[in-house]
Amino acid sequence: MGIDLIFKIAAIGILVSVLNQLLVRSGREEQAMLTTLAGLIVVLLMVIQEISNLFDTVKTMFRL
Repeated sequence: MGIDLIFKIAAIGILVSVLNQLLVRSGREEQAMLTTLAGLIVVLLMVIQEISNLFDTVKTMFRL
């Protein structure tokens, strides 16, 4: 967690941005939008997983 997650999210953002620009410039706006949406979903799933891990840790600490 932490820095690794930030670097992964940044890498996904850069990749999605480059793909988006390439698709837009080649006249594929719909695919560009879908690529952006897919990148957003991947990042949200990563963040949700980390939040779930955090809750599991808190539950373990407090024996809930």
